Amino acid sequence: MRLRSLLFVPGDRPDRMEKAIGYGADALILDLEDSVTPERKAAARLATAAFLGQTKGRTKLFVRVNSLNSAFLEDDLSVILEAKPDGLVLPKAEGASSVNALSTLASGTPILPIVTETPTAVFQLGTYQSVKEKLLGLTWGAEDLPAEIGALGARDKTGRYTPPYELVRSLTLFGAHAAGVAAIDTVYPDIADDVGLTAYARRARFDGFHGMMAIHPSQIGPINLAFTPTPEELAEAQAIVDAFAANPGKGALNHRGRMIDAPHLKSARRILGYSEGS
Repeated sequence: MRLRSLLFVPGDRPDRMEKAIGYGADALILDLEDSVTPERKAAARLATAAFLGQTKGRTKLFVRVNSLNSAFLEDDLSVILEAKPDGLVLPKAEGASSVNALSTLASGTPILPIVTETPTAVFQLGTYQSVKEKLLGLTWGAEDLPAEIGALGARDKTGRYTPPYELVRSLTLFGAHAAGVAAIDTVYPDIADDVGLTAYARRARFDGFHGMMAIHPSQIGPINLAFTPTPEELAEAQAIVDAFAANPGKGALNHRGRMIDAPHLKSARRILGYSEGS
């Protein structure tokens, strides 16, 4: 499943849901958690379930439910699961035990946990390997954790993450790859900063993320572009694969004036896999 871009849509805004289908995101995250006030939770569930029923198959549709310790989760699941979403996004996940708990409640619906929103969660990032068959991927957030520990924020004056939050971003990346699932970077919050978004998305792909979440339709195009291999990248990747195919039994080759070996071949195959949507 290709997950370059995942666009959040408030669950109590059916007008926005229908429009969101046309923005080109690989998946929509219909949100029942932070973007919906307690008074609107019931209406959001009904609107989200109705949209799922009407729109199934047109794009991937995930639902961010409320956290496991929330008073809202049971009602979320009782309404949403009948409409068969393609996946559930679990906020405040704290390792494999959280995934197992939701999977049991949700009859095995695939899960995308947000894995860094509490201090405890950070120390559970190595446990997701044991539940990889239940996962769509791993993603993280840069807002809840600072609030949990009383920090003033996750970014410095230039907009870059401070060291604690660079650390949890990196741990999410490696945790996802260790589990063999998609690594999804967090949102870029400044919806007016196209230049900054483009740079951030390109950096995310460079670092090894497979995709990124979005909070505004204008972010989808730059994100999709950043996570799609260029024609030049595809041509070079194919040339590397072809070079090894033409030289069976050789572990290292001189390719256009530079030495390439097994890691280069693995990277080339991964790039070609991206282009095929895997």
